[in-house]
Amino acid sequence: MKVARWTRTSKLFTGGAAALAVTLACVPLVFESDVVQKLTTLLILVLLAAMWNALAGYGGLLSVGQQAFIGIGAYGTVFFADLGVAPYVAMLLATLLAGAIALPISLFALRLRAAQFAIGMWVIAEVISLIVRLDQNLGAGTGISLIQLNQYEPNFRQAYTFWLALGFTVVFLAALFFLLRSPLGASLQAIRDDEDAARSLGVRVAARKRLLFVLAGFGCGAAGVLVVANTLFIEPGSVFSVQWSAYMIFMVLVGGLGTFEGPIVGAILLFAIQTTFTQGGPWYLVGLGATAALFALALPRGLWGTVEERLGLRLLPVGYRVVEAKGEERAA
Repeated sequence: MKVARWTRTSKLFTGGAAALAVTLACVPLVFESDVVQKLTTLLILVLLAAMWNALAGYGGLLSVGQQAFIGIGAYGTVFFADLGVAPYVAMLLATLLAGAIALPISLFALRLRAAQFAIGMWVIAEVISLIVRLDQNLGAGTGISLIQLNQYEPNFRQAYTFWLALGFTVVFLAALFFLLRSPLGASLQAIRDDEDAARSLGVRVAARKRLLFVLAGFGCGAAGVLVVANTLFIEPGSVFSVQWSAYMIFMVLVGGLGTFEGPIVGAILLFAIQTTFTQGGPWYLVGLGATAALFALALPRGLWGTVEERLGLRLLPVGYRVVEAKGEERAA
C-alpha cells in the first residue's frame, strides 16, 4: 500500500485545464462580442461558485450574504473611476477594497455560528446596500452607469473585460487549489468537520476561518467588478440582491459541496439553464428551487460528488488516497 495524490488521469486533466485557459484567451479574437459577453458571464458564475464552496464546502461557513462583497466590488469600481482612475485600474482597486473590507467584517461575523452566521451575513449585506442608497454620488437607489468604459470601442471593451474575467478566475481557482493542498487546507477541513476537536489539536481556528473569509471576499469582490464591467449599469436592488447567494448555493449543491470540480460543473449547468429558460419570469426561479430540491433528495452529494463517490474520479485532487502498489484505489 502507498499514499498517493496524483493519478495519470488527474495529471492529464490538469495539463488540459492549463491548455484550455490559454485557448480561452483567444476567444475574443475569434468570436463576436455577444459570445464573449456570455462567456464572461459564465466565468463570473464559476468564480462565485468556487468562492462560496470555499466558505461552505471547506470551511463550514454557510453564508447568504456574499452579495455584500459583489456590491462593494461593483460600486467600488464606479467610485474609483469617478475619481479619475482608469476604468480597469479602478476594477483592480475595487477588488482590493472588497478584500480589505472583508477583514474587519470577519471580526464580527466569525463570532457567529451556523444559522446566526448565515443571517448575520445577510444583514451585513443589507446594511451596506442601505449605505449605498444614501450616497447621491453613487446614484442612490436609482443606479449608476460606468460611463468611463465608453472610451473603449465596444468590441475592445468586451475583450478586455473577458480577459480580466479569465485572469481573475484562473488566479482565484489556483490560489484555492494550492491552499487546499497545503497543511493549511487540511486544518480548514478539520475545522469544518469538528471545530472543537480541531481547536483541541492546536489548530488556530479563528485565524484559519478569517483567511478563508477574506479570500472569499476578494473573489466575490472580483465578481462584482466583472458584473459592472459586463453590464455597464448597476443598482442596489440587483447587485446586493440575495438572489446572488441563491445562485451560489444552487451551483454548489447541484455540482457537489466540498469538491473542487463540483462548483465548476454547477456553474456550467446554471449558465445553460439561464441561457435557455431565463425568459420564464418567476417560473424560472421556481424551476431552480425545484431542481435544487430534487438534487438534494436524489443526489445529496451533487453531480460531481456522486461521480467521485462511485467512480473514484478526481481530476483536480486536493487530498491524498491510500492505493495498492498495483494502482487499485482502496480508500479516499
